[in-house]
Amino acid sequence: MKRDISDNDLKNLLEEKYLKYNTTHFIDSDPVQIPHRFKEKNDIEISAFLTSIISWGNRKMIINNADKMMKIMGGSPYDFVINASEKNIKSVSFVHRTFNSDDFKFFILSLKNIYQNHGGLENVFTTNQGDEWIFETITKFKKIFFSIDHMKRTTKHISDPAKRSACKRINMFLRWMVRKDTSGVDFGIWNKISTSILSCPLDTHTLRIAQNLNLVSRTQNDIKTLIQLDSKLRLFDPIDPVKYDYALFGLGVDK
Repeated sequence: MKRDISDNDLKNLLEEKYLKYNTTHFIDSDPVQIPHRFKEKNDIEISAFLTSIISWGNRKMIINNADKMMKIMGGSPYDFVINASEKNIKSVSFVHRTFNSDDFKFFILSLKNIYQNHGGLENVFTTNQGDEWIFETITKFKKIFFSIDHMKRTTKHISDPAKRSACKRINMFLRWMVRKDTSGVDFGIWNKISTSILSCPLDTHTLRIAQNLNLVSRTQNDIKTLIQLDSKLRLFDPIDPVKYDYALFGLGVDK
């Protein structure tokens, strides 16, 4: 059921839930716990990227499988990406829903290419000054990511806003990397992207809450709906609108 609520009351509600859920307690049951195991920037961003890519389905299963990914990489994601032998990579055995061993092997090789030839993950996500949205940057990243030989089936694991996708997993990864979070959940280790252009990681649960609160009028989980949601959240906080992802999550938990 949709709620009839004023913008002022809605902002107050979102602020309240944001403060409630944006705490270190959130880490214990969320996939973000995986990159929190690491201290070095490259390890954090690689583990966060790989964890975000398999973040669909049951949260416990996501965490367990992301943990398996880290163990396969010997607990040192960056070192494995850069130095793993062909034999090491060929021996990789992994499945998370439709993401399989072949996909994982390619992701390792593509990440190696990005760190060796493109200045690393932060560099390939660098935006243009004055950008209003992050979408073109995500599309550019996907082109770079698949610039080496790959199987066509693997491309489905990186969403593309140019194809109307809301890119939930990439936007969650970017929230982790960019937000300067005083509560210590998001890392804020990237400095080349403004939080003001980040997008909410829109999934079926946050979409349902956003519809109930009249934050969006559309029902499709696509980029048009995401723009509606982002535009509304930017009215409430133009500098850090994606912080309200915690509120939408919390409202789903609180029912």
